[in-house]
Amino acid sequence: MKEEEVNRCQIQEWFPKFKSVSIKTVIQELPEAFIQYLLDDSGPFLLPLSISNDDALPNRIHKPEEEEDYVVSEGSEDESERASPPPCFPELELKIKEAIESLGGSVFPKLNWSAPKDSAWISSTGNLKCTSFSEIALLFRSSDSLIHDLCHAYDSCIDKTGSRPLNFFLALRKWYPSLRPEMEFRCFVWNHVLVGISQREVTSFYPALLEKKSILEAMILDFFEENVRMRFESENYTFDVYVNKDGRVKLLDFNPWGAFTLPLLFTWEELEQNYKEEGNDLEFRIVDSQCGVRPSLKTAVPYDYLDTSAGSGWDQFLRNADEELRWQTEAAEAGA
Repeated sequence: MKEEEVNRCQIQEWFPKFKSVSIKTVIQELPEAFIQYLLDDSGPFLLPLSISNDDALPNRIHKPEEEEDYVVSEGSEDESERASPPPCFPELELKIKEAIESLGGSVFPKLNWSAPKDSAWISSTGNLKCTSFSEIALLFRSSDSLIHDLCHAYDSCIDKTGSRPLNFFLALRKWYPSLRPEMEFRCFVWNHVLVGISQREVTSFYPALLEKKSILEAMILDFFEENVRMRFESENYTFDVYVNKDGRVKLLDFNPWGAFTLPLLFTWEELEQNYKEEGNDLEFRIVDSQCGVRPSLKTAVPYDYLDTSAGSGWDQFLRNADEELRWQTEAAEAGA
């Protein structure tokens, strides 16, 4: 693939053109200082100093093995021995706060291409739902998958000229609590032809999909023909969609063909052969039995965060989780 094909899949590039058929999103360019903060692993795990009193997260995630990094020796006046002050991004935080409020108070964050799905474990909700700048910073700072965007976006390009784009953007996407994972699908386009559709969540079996398969296939194909084909400039690519309960199809994302994009229930070879040998027939694959479930990619909790002493980052995480559980229980009892 070429760099231009990868660049087209950046959300700030495709979203303005497809805004009317996608979900509500606010895109904010990120300052280089914040990018360097995400890349910096030379010191302790510091969250940005918040200008808002709403954020309950600690600025520092406690790592016992780094204790001596920030404890000042008795009697020492050497500033080099003192802890570095937490970073602060007041203008960015204010813009993000305004964007979150405009999207209903909860968002799903991502960079140019990727979302920090591998760091969902550190969220008190166990997912990527964010209501503040600090929560976004925590997910981004804890994510290894975002290193792809930051350092390796063009590794698979035959005309690679650099390792990163000139600018990075934060996309804040409206959080919809009622979304059903079984209604998200990845679509594969080869030579401007839709050759494959795969269930996006392949770690579960959803019997209801068996009955809806032909209807879903027709809806997604119509959506592609009317809204995507010939409007997205690449010949080969993938796109993700979500089908609402009322039958409307929403565009979620674009990704390049191959490379770091997951083919899910297909292989790339199967998809190419399907186009070349089967008369451009569209194939729609779902997990059709419990035996077809694929294992999920588990993300382990780093050993650094196993300190559960009072005031530690893990202690705060557990407190947030307890608070979230209480809130959900009270809401359920109120609605009963």
